[in-house]
Amino acid sequence: MKSNRRKKETQTSSFGSPGRINHDSTPFYTSKLYEGLPKEHKAKYVEREIPPQLLDKIFCKSSEKMEELPDNSIHLMVTSPPYNVGKEYDKDLTLEEYLEFLKRVWKEVHRVLVPGGRACINIANLGRKPYIPLHAFIARDMFDLGFLMRGEIIWNKASSASPSTAWGSWLSATNPTLRDIHEYILVFSKDTFSRENIKKRRNTISKEEFLEFTKSVWTFPAEPAHKVGHPAPFPVELPYRLIQLYTYENEVVLDPFMGSGQTAIAAIKTNRHFIGYDIEEEYVKLSEKRIKEFLMEFKSPKLFDFI
Repeated sequence: MKSNRRKKETQTSSFGSPGRINHDSTPFYTSKLYEGLPKEHKAKYVEREIPPQLLDKIFCKSSEKMEELPDNSIHLMVTSPPYNVGKEYDKDLTLEEYLEFLKRVWKEVHRVLVPGGRACINIANLGRKPYIPLHAFIARDMFDLGFLMRGEIIWNKASSASPSTAWGSWLSATNPTLRDIHEYILVFSKDTFSRENIKKRRNTISKEEFLEFTKSVWTFPAEPAHKVGHPAPFPVELPYRLIQLYTYENEVVLDPFMGSGQTAIAAIKTNRHFIGYDIEEEYVKLSEKRIKEFLMEFKSPKLFDFI
């Protein structure tokens, strides 16, 4: 026998609400807490085509000016910016100069993303005296540019963490030092949280992947620098997850700091296109070499297009 009782509609309370059915969150999102933050813009969806000869290419130049790319043409940006900490490809910039440099790149990323396109930034915080919360500074700058923040993922690298004993004062409250075994992946959208799928493109994510990738903590090992040939590579697993979660098949993924080509390999693995930028010719060549090796290993028909 069916019950005639209607499910009770819940409403946000001072201490939140466990209810999730017909929940009205309007009072929360219209509160003063959200004043001054970027708002969704329900603009008409625009998607400009990138010339085919520019797809699956890495440009040896700064991503501060990506004039090759039309406005509203990229579906996802995934990157890990250089850390400005004395590695051979870094410049010795002040924190303000470094953030301004990144902000010029993020501004270009905002221009080239389609409405609802996503920007994912992998970042590790730096130092101890004092600690520099780069993820907080970058989030602030993304807000300034009008990006909508979707959330943040904690990448737990514990399984590959160094057995370092640099814990400050051993077994003493004098100066114990935290050991970072995590990095952040900050996730943003342009203009609106939802993506239009006007051409009915195909999702490629499995049920198991969706359940795992929508968690806010991801656990997988880091990529050894000596194995890749680049001082700060992220593993292919990182862009792979973001591409599966946030794009449809055959869409275009941008990495403005391509480095060793991990994002490009993840894009090929998921049947997406890639576009990358890097100022170091050595790393552009490294990326191209690794991409060709990946394509040859899997006997991909894209090898002939790439060559």
